Formats: sequence, C-alpha cells, structure tokens
Amino acid sequence: MNFQSIHKIYFIGIGGIGMSALARYFQLHGVEVHGYDRTETDLTRALAAEGMHIHYVDDVSFIPEGIDLVVFTPAVPKDHTELNWFLSRGYPLKKRAEVLGIISRAKRCIALAGTHGKTTTSTMTIHLLRACGVDATAFTGGISGNLGSNFVEGESDWVVVEADEYDRSFLQLHPEIAVINSVDADHLDIYGTAAAVLASYQQFAGQLKPGGLLLLEQSIDLDVENALYFGVESGDVQAKNIRMEDGFTVFDLAINDNVPLPDSIFSEAGRPRHFEALRLAYPGLHNVKNAIAATVAALLAGADAKKIPAALASFKGVKRRFETVVKTAKTVFVDDYAHHPAELEAAIAAARMMYPDRKITGVFQPHLFSRTRDFADAFAKALDKLDECILLPIYPARELPMEGVNSEMLLQKMTIPNKQLIQMSQLVDVLETHALEVVMTMGAGDIDTMIAPIKSMILNKE
Repeated sequence: MNFQSIHKIYFIGIGGIGMSALARYFQLHGVEVHGYDRTETDLTRALAAEGMHIHYVDDVSFIPEGIDLVVFTPAVPKDHTELNWFLSRGYPLKKRAEVLGIISRAKRCIALAGTHGKTTTSTMTIHLLRACGVDATAFTGGISGNLGSNFVEGESDWVVVEADEYDRSFLQLHPEIAVINSVDADHLDIYGTAAAVLASYQQFAGQLKPGGLLLLEQSIDLDVENALYFGVESGDVQAKNIRMEDGFTVFDLAINDNVPLPDSIFSEAGRPRHFEALRLAYPGLHNVKNAIAATVAALLAGADAKKIPAALASFKGVKRRFETVVKTAKTVFVDDYAHHPAELEAAIAAARMMYPDRKITGVFQPHLFSRTRDFADAFAKALDKLDECILLPIYPARELPMEGVNSEMLLQKMTIPNKQLIQMSQLVDVLETHALEVVMTMGAGDIDTMIAPIKSMILNKE
C-alpha cells in the first residue's frame, strides 16, 4: 500500500499505546486522523489536542466520508459495530502491526522484543540514539520521560520499534538490529502453549535482514546465526560490579572483541570496549540488562560512544514503568505496568533494591481472566514477596468472565498474612488507614486511573 495516497485515516482503538503512535505519525504527515476508543484517557485527550477527531461511542454515525484506510487492533472485539460496518462495505483495513511493518521496511529498523522489558529498552534506545548523534524515528509502547511521547520522527534512516509478540504482531518486522530480552510464556489465549511462544520468537529471530545482528539475553536458547549474548557477568556484552550509589544503579560494561564495533568509537570513552561506572536512575537487574541491550543497539547504529555515559544517566524512564509518582521523607509511591508474574517479581525486587529497609505495600489489579488462570500459582508466589498486598478484581479487557477465575482465587493461594481483596472504589480509603512507606500500584488495566487520587491522599497526609 502506498501511504502517500492516504488523506483520511480511521483508527479503531486509537487510544492504545501502539495505535496512538501510528496516529501521530500520520497526523505529522498531513493525514486527517479520525478514530474511536472505548474510554477517554489522558492519551486520547492529548491526541484530540493535537488535532485528531476522536469519539467514545461505537456508532457508525461518527464515521466521516472519504476514509482511505482503516487501522484496527486485534484487541477490538469481533462484534464491534464500526469494525463490521467497514468490513461489510469493503474498506481497506489493516492491523496495527501491518502498518508498522510497512513503515519500518522503508528504513533501517531496530526492533526490541521480549515478554518483558521491550518498552523500557526501546524507549532507552531511542533516547541514547538521539542524545548521541543519531536522529532516529521511533514507535514505542510507552510515553518516554525524555521525549514526552510514544512517537518521534527523525531525519536519519534509522527507526526504533517496539516488537510486540501479542497476536504475533512482531512477525511483520524485518529488522537490521533486533533485541530479545525474555521469552517467558504469555498471551496463551493466542499461542496456546509456551512452546508456541518460543517458536514465534524463533521465527522473529529468523527475520533479520541479511547481515543483521540479534542481541539475546544470555539465558535465552534460540537457534540463531549472528547472535550476540548480553547479561550480568556473562555474555558477549556484560555488566559487572553492579551497585547502588546515591539512588543510581551503577555498573561497568565490557564489550567483547567479537561484537562488530570499531575500536575507534571508544577512543574517548575509557579503555577500548569498556565503560566504567555507567549510571542509571532505575533499580533492578532487569533494568541493567535493558540498559546493556539499548547501549549496544545504539552503538551498532552509530551512536557516539563518548556521549553514552551522560545520556544513560539522563534517561528519565517511561510512564508507568517503575515511575516514581511521589517521593517524600515518609512515603514513596511507585506505579508500574507489571501484569505478568515475572514483571511483578522484577518490580518488587527493584523496590527492595532501592528501599531495602522499608515496608512495601503492593496494590495489584490482575489483567485478563485467561492470564490469571494460566499463571495463578506464579502470581501468588510473586505477590508473596510484598510485605502487604491489596488485590483488586480482575480487569477483563477483551475477555468475558471465566467460572472460578477471580482475584479471590489468588488471595487464597498467597501465604503472606497481610493481604486483602477490595473494590477499586475502596482503594484510597483503605490505603489512607495504612502506614505507608513504599506503596506500589501494579497492573495493565485501569488501575492507572487511581494514580492521581492516591497521590493526592499521600500528599495531604504529609
């Protein structure tokens, strides 16, 4: 499809983080953007303020004439009125992933994949590139603290994209540089088995352009030529001497000779292929690994090595990825998008790393009945690492309820004594009765609507 011929475009699910990035791309290129989403959010309000036409009722009367392309997300239910109206009338429709694939094929693509870590790593990669001399374009799965957006367009021939495994979306991409951070089972409603998840990542890894490079977290077992491994104290690129200093995670980074980088780029960055005392304002070994992958991907794309230390230290993170909302002498409030057991464990471990002597209160909203069912034991094990846990009902998203699958089931599996299940409407009042030291809200549903009320409650108590 020739996107140059598109003058008016329609997005079904425009408020999604990936969809909104594409909407911003087309808006920037002079296309008239219209769209539907189920709920008005800060993001949809931002899109409307940028000149897009958005409504929140599934009603074909809102659809304008002259639509050249309809973009939809697989999360839209099959009985959606507007989607079926377009289908019945023969409009050209494409999934979000197809459109991103078409755009990325016109550039040199850096694709960041993994069950966990892809949003932080992609956002970190585009920050490092732009701060270190490479004016790249990016489509990320989160709002960058440095860029203030999930989309940015640059003048270079590089594009950074978050490679989403949901609905096998990342198989639309053919990158020159790829990263896979993790291959834990998820989205079993789509894949069915953990083996099918792994097979999809294997296929993605095989879609590198000729001469391309894949950066693999060192524990991942995929059969790939041209793979480079990264990790903590192991791999072709490895972090060493990790410690906390003044609220920063500090580590050294060693790059082996087999990594195809010219030694000349390191002439002013310390010893050849070695960075000392890199500083990252986010805790957790998972974020160290994210930083390793982002740094090497940026260097492979031509980033100025001598600027890397300052750029990494200035990384402001991603909205809802271990985002510090409140930090006072008494209370710290952190919000995180964690919705998989491994992500919960990583977020809680990061909080322990940064605040080792404080009580951690976690508020978790499970996301999807199928995910809660598939990983119930692992969720309970992860949540048991909190000092106290407040569970909310499951956020259904695209699913209908499943018999016997609920938050009460998780509560019964947990072993910590300080646990309770409440309605979201009770959350602020319940938290107000607790002596909060570190409080974490976690989940991918609508728990983010509670961030502002919790923040106000904490500040009013101080």
